[in-house]
Amino acid sequence: QLQLVESGGGWVQPGGSLKLSCTASGATLNRHAIAWFRQAPGKEREGVSCISSSGGITNYADSVKGRFAISRDNARNTVYLQMDSLKPADTAVYYCAADQNVVCAEIAERYFDSWGRGTQVTVSS
Repeated sequence: QLQLVESGGGWVQPGGSLKLSCTASGATLNRHAIAWFRQAPGKEREGVSCISSSGGITNYADSVKGRFAISRDNARNTVYLQMDSLKPADTAVYYCAADQNVVCAEIAERYFDSWGRGTQVTVSS
């Protein structure tokens, strides 16, 4: 059974950068699209970015376009989210999710079956 573990979260000042990792075990990721979601306190979980199984298609929420970059290394069974120019509004728990039947046209929770437990990202001065 596919298991996902997020890492790389932490505290950073506004304008700083973090790189999150989503590492899989129990199955290979090369047939899965992977998405990143986030949930801030008191808010609903929202889709942040998605990458297709081949890496040829990526999608981003408007709020992170130009600042975040998603990538994958199928040999390492890992997907990354490089986050630059971070803002306090980016503070949230970040989750990765996987599914074999997603093409990343829309970043929505209902398309993803496998989820990690999340990693906290805090942006503050």
